[in-house]
Amino acid sequence: MSLLSEKVVLVSGGTSGIGAATARAAARAGASVVVTGRRQAVGEKVAAELRELGAAARYIPCDAADVAQVKAAVEAVVAEFSRVDGLVNAAALTSRGTLLDTTPELFDAHVAANLRGPFFLMQAVVADMKRRGAPGSIVNIGSEAAQGGAPYLAPYVLTKAGLAGLTCNAAYAHRADRIRINQLNIGWTDTEGEDETQRRFHGAGDDWREQAGRRLPMGRLADPDEIADMVVFLLSARSGVVTGSVLDWDQNVVGAHD
Repeated sequence: MSLLSEKVVLVSGGTSGIGAATARAAARAGASVVVTGRRQAVGEKVAAELRELGAAARYIPCDAADVAQVKAAVEAVVAEFSRVDGLVNAAALTSRGTLLDTTPELFDAHVAANLRGPFFLMQAVVADMKRRGAPGSIVNIGSEAAQGGAPYLAPYVLTKAGLAGLTCNAAYAHRADRIRINQLNIGWTDTEGEDETQRRFHGAGDDWREQAGRRLPMGRLADPDEIADMVVFLLSARSGVVTGSVLDWDQNVVGAHD
């Protein structure tokens, strides 16, 4: 299927996890793909993999917490590919902190990477779309934690809840521009970053995935490739007119309990 044929897609945080899976899915769907991230060696490897899939692809070094780098990344994409048709905000900081032990520095770091970065990426991309009078699509990667989350996710939760509000606000503001903006609030997903987080913050061993799966309704964590397919659908014209939607993508049902 070529859902994104001749489209140019920018994936923030596209060097690993859900971002990298989305970049691969977008490439298979026919898009030219630009991935951003902080690790150049990893980013260049991902870009090479995308080219092997037949896509025009490039890696641009970018720290989502740095507004100047964010704006420069969009300018670089427009300079090389002439436009941005789709944006995926997948970059995120997931370090732990509770209401009581979160420092101002940790708070600011989460806001910078998880909220300020997506805000100014959206600003730059929407400005390009409006300049060209062209339609476009943006998908923000949120989290089920935005509904409340675990106590040790306080700064993360507030940024993902803020991102949901931003998604709806921007979608309403630019619906007449035919720019669709939606968000996926995902649940527990098996990524490289999650593996690192479980080991670093929770003392997890090699069998943590199996242990987690036994506690989950479907018997396993979500797969990044499954999420990537949904992101591509939302980026594409096949998702129709939908905009301003914050979709729960999880095996648990928010608000339901025995």
